[in-house]
Amino acid sequence: MRVAILKERRNGETRVAATPETVKKYIGLGLDVAVEAGAGLASGFVDSGYAEAGATIAADAAAALESAGIVLVVRAPDAPLPRGALLIGTLGADAAAAAAFAEAGIEACSMELLPRITRAQSMDVLSSQANLAGYRAVIEAATAYDKGFPMMMTAAGTVPAANAFIMGAGVAGLQAIATARRLGGRVSATDVRPAAKEEIKSLGASFVGYEDEESKAAQTAGGYAKQLSPEFYAKQAEVVATHIAKQDVVVCTALVQGRKAPILVTAAMVASMKPGSVVVDLAADAGGNCALTRPGELFVTENGVKILGFTNWPGRLPAAASALYARNLLTFLSTFWDKEAKAPKLPEDDDIVKGVTLTRGGAVVHPLMQPAS
Repeated sequence: MRVAILKERRNGETRVAATPETVKKYIGLGLDVAVEAGAGLASGFVDSGYAEAGATIAADAAAALESAGIVLVVRAPDAPLPRGALLIGTLGADAAAAAAFAEAGIEACSMELLPRITRAQSMDVLSSQANLAGYRAVIEAATAYDKGFPMMMTAAGTVPAANAFIMGAGVAGLQAIATARRLGGRVSATDVRPAAKEEIKSLGASFVGYEDEESKAAQTAGGYAKQLSPEFYAKQAEVVATHIAKQDVVVCTALVQGRKAPILVTAAMVASMKPGSVVVDLAADAGGNCALTRPGELFVTENGVKILGFTNWPGRLPAAASALYARNLLTFLSTFWDKEAKAPKLPEDDDIVKGVTLTRGGAVVHPLMQPAS
């Protein structure tokens, strides 16, 4: 069976779905591997590295896909895939996209839908990528901030430590807290999920937030934040508004699975911040947590606040992001690998398989992808 690794074509996508390291392991499973020429170049993986690992370098996507039984991608591909192929990636699918996969006879697995269970941790693409995004967010903030993160005492005077406020304490937020602490900042954080308060404190940050009965049920069984009521967000905003006015750096990380990102930082809050302050919006791909975020841009407001609305934050660390992502996909495939058949076997009743499978046998099977009635 052939596995095809395609070059990503979405604007700004620098990652790749396999590395020479994982190519060797796919070959060890009995697969033939075809890598489209230049697929890993933006991540620092050259064609010769893939060839040395045993892959065939295909001239273009069509050549890589010829007779492919498995296709590994970062994002959903534009190229037509062989009917019956197993497509694995972060497909960002909606009902219409899932229906198109089904009509084309593609067995599609969208890895961002992986359930947050212990057995799935080593294949959790959201966690591996969010971890890097949280780190990069603080590095970008430190670069954009004009005064430096740690307290510095000199003969000419003292430079105070930066006040950094992390909004959202999931994987990205916790890494942002840890990174800001390592850089010497005074760090505080907030999150609507009840378990997050102790996690925030365990990293040495102070907790800021509004708590009520609704917030006690603010987490899904899969470990994701739930969309809460407008009333809750209004009360949360009141609590954090005064706090934000005193911050030098605000890092927004709040995402709700399958929905537009909630607005946590309003235009009025940005207006209250000091000139030279920085807002980093990791949710820019989903519309942004800050009302003034311009996705894909660094925007400076009239009062001198820098808003970093870059998209594809993991892609700003492409080598590390690709290496982790590729291992996630390898773990998924090898977990469900039939050694005798030398092919994947995805049990329909397995929780992981049920969580990620969009289409099977020409039909849409994921409950979230069913067309609206």
